[in-house]
Amino acid sequence: MNKLKALIITCLLVAVAAAGCQSGSKGNETMKQKNFISTKTVEKVSSALIDSLGQSAKFRVERGVKQVAALWVESDGNETEFTQFCRDNFINDTTKLRTLYQRLEQNFETLNGYFHQIDVKLKEPIQLTGYESTPLDMLFGGYDVTAHLDEDLYTNKVAFITALNFPFYSLEEKTKLGETWTRQQWAYARMGDRFISRIPSADLQHLSQTLTDADSYISNYNIFMGQLVDDKGQKLFPADMQLITHWGLRDELKSDYADKVNGKTKQEMIYGVMKRIIDQSIPQEVINKGDYNWNPLTNKLSQNGKEITANPENNKRYEVLLNNFKANRRIDAFSPHYPDAISRNFDATMEIPLKDVENLFRSLLASPQVKDVAKLIQSRLGRELRPYDIWYNGFKAKGTISEDELTKITAAKYPNPKALEKDLSTILVKLGFKTDKAQQIASLVQVDPSLGAGHAWGAMMKGDKAHLRTRIGAKGMDYKGYNIAVHEFGHNTEQTITLNDVDYWMLNGVPNNAFTEAVAFMFQKRDLELLGIKNTNPDAEAYLALDNFWACYEIMGVALVDIAVWQWMYANPDATPAQLKDAVISEAQKVWNQYYAGILGGKDEPILGIYSHMIDYPLYLSYYPLGHLIDFQIEQQMKGKNFAEELQRMYAQGRIVPQIWMQRSVGNSISVEPTLKAVDEALKVVK
Repeated sequence: MNKLKALIITCLLVAVAAAGCQSGSKGNETMKQKNFISTKTVEKVSSALIDSLGQSAKFRVERGVKQVAALWVESDGNETEFTQFCRDNFINDTTKLRTLYQRLEQNFETLNGYFHQIDVKLKEPIQLTGYESTPLDMLFGGYDVTAHLDEDLYTNKVAFITALNFPFYSLEEKTKLGETWTRQQWAYARMGDRFISRIPSADLQHLSQTLTDADSYISNYNIFMGQLVDDKGQKLFPADMQLITHWGLRDELKSDYADKVNGKTKQEMIYGVMKRIIDQSIPQEVINKGDYNWNPLTNKLSQNGKEITANPENNKRYEVLLNNFKANRRIDAFSPHYPDAISRNFDATMEIPLKDVENLFRSLLASPQVKDVAKLIQSRLGRELRPYDIWYNGFKAKGTISEDELTKITAAKYPNPKALEKDLSTILVKLGFKTDKAQQIASLVQVDPSLGAGHAWGAMMKGDKAHLRTRIGAKGMDYKGYNIAVHEFGHNTEQTITLNDVDYWMLNGVPNNAFTEAVAFMFQKRDLELLGIKNTNPDAEAYLALDNFWACYEIMGVALVDIAVWQWMYANPDATPAQLKDAVISEAQKVWNQYYAGILGGKDEPILGIYSHMIDYPLYLSYYPLGHLIDFQIEQQMKGKNFAEELQRMYAQGRIVPQIWMQRSVGNSISVEPTLKAVDEALKVVK
C-alpha cells in the first residue's frame, strides 16, 4: 500500500542524494553553459597528481578531478583555486581515506537523521488524525528542511572533497565490478553517489511542496459509500463506510467476492465509481462529502428524493499529476547523469534499466498461464469475467471468510494505535524472530493514526524510531486497516533491520523499493496467521502461487501505463490537464487491449488508470510487481528455513545493486520464471 513519502519519492533520488548550488533561474542558466573549468585544466591537474602519486592513483585521480570540475562554478573560485583545491584535498593514503569516509558518514547520518525528525514532526498535522487543519500546515508540511543543505556543503567545499575522493560509478560499472567488491568498496561507491549534481534549492522546495500537495489531495479523496445507491435506490454499503481512492475502493471490491447476495452488485457500483474518477465526471459534491445520495452508474445526485445538479471534478486529478511532472522537469537540467525523471527512477533509484523492467512485465502479461488462470477464476465464479476481476481475491484464505467477522476480531484486538504498538513484538515472535530481536525491532517502531490509507516511514539515524501510520476508527481497527498495517509493519521491520544491522551507514536501506515491498507482501500474506486463523488447506502453497501470479498480472499492466504516461508527458511538456486526461485514458486502453481485453473483456477499458500512486507517487508503480517477483523468489529460498533468520541474512546486505543482492540471497537474478513454473504446478493441483 502507501509508502513513506521520503522513501517513495523516486524522482528525488538525485535531489536528495546530490542536490545544492544556486537558487533560482540563474542556476538553470549556469548548468546549461559549458563547464566553468576547462578540459585543459582538468587534464593538467590530473597529470600533476598522477606524476606525484603514481599510476596506482590514476583511476581515482582522473575520475575525481573530472567530477569536481563538472560541479564547480565561478562562485567556487577561479581555475587556479580549483587546481590548488584538488592538490590540497586529494587523499591517496588508504588509512587517511578511511578516516575521511568515517567522518563523512558519521556527519551525514547526523544531518539526515535530525533533518528527518524535523520533517516527520512538521508533517504530522497533514498526515495524522487529531489535528485541526489550517492553511499553515500545508506550508510547513511542504517545506523541505534539507533544500539548502547541499548548497551549504558545496559552499564550504565538503561536497567537493567528497566528490574528489570517492568516484561515482555508473549502474553498468556497479553491476560488473560490484560482484568482487568488499563491503568497504561498496560503501565508498555509495559515498561516490552522494554529490553528482547541483540542484537549486528553490527547485527542491518547489518539488517538495508540489509532492506534498499531491499527497494531501489523495489522502483526502474519500468516497462516502453509505451514500451510494443503485438503480432501485437501494443503499448496499454500511452508512459509516468511507473509502479512500483507490486503495479502499479496491480492497472493498476484493472483499465483496465473499458476499454471495449483493457482492456483484456492489462490485459494479465500485467499478462505476472508479471510472467516474478516471474520466473526471465524478461530482465534486461526493468527494470527501456525504451530503447527497449518488448513483455512480447514472452519475445522478439526489437529496430527499429530489435530483441535484452535479458539478464534475473537472480534471483536478490530472492537474495534480501534471504539476508533479513539471516540478520534476525543473530538475532535469541539473542532473547530467540522469537527465529526466524516468532515468532517475530506473537507472538511479531502482538501478534496473527500464527496458529490462518492461521486458519482465511483458513476458508475464503475454504468458499462456494468464489464460489458464483466468479459466480457473471463471469456473470458480460461475460467470463471464469482468474487467474488475483483475482484483479477484479468491485465491487468498480470506476470500471465503466474512470480512465483518474479521473486523470483529481486529477491532477488539486493536481498539487504538497503542494497542497495535504494544503487540508488535508479539507479531514478530510469531514470525520466527527471537524474543530479544523482536523486542529490539518493536521498540524502534511507533504507531500513528493516519489520515491517508497508511504508510511506513523509516528512520534515517540509528536508534531513531520508524513510524507506522494506519487508519484506526472510533470503533477500533477494521480488517482493511489491519491488513494494511501488517503490510506497513513489514516495511518498518525491513527499515529497522537495514538501518541498524547494516555495517556501513552509507549502505543502509534496500537496493530499491521493490525489496521493501517484498517484505511487506511477505508480512501481509501472513495476516490471518498472525490473528491465529490457520490455513488448513493442504493446497495452500498452490493457492499462494496463483494469488501471487494474479497480483503480478494486475499490477504489471498498471505499471506499464504509468511508464507510458510519463513518456507521453516528456513528449508533450506543454499539455493541458484535459489533454493529459485523454492521454492517460488512451495509454490505459492500449495496455488493456493488448493484455487484458481478450481475458477480461471490455475493449478500450480505462480501469488501469485508477491507481492513486500514479497521481501522488511519481513512477512508483513498477516497484510493486518487482516486489511480487522478489517476494516469490525469496519465499522459495526460505522453504524449510527460519523465516526471520533468512530475512535478516538477506537484508543485512543493505543497499547494493539489485541483481547482485538477489544472486547472494537466492542464487538467481530477478525473474518471472519461478512464478510461471509455480503456476503450472499449482494448476495441476487446484481445480
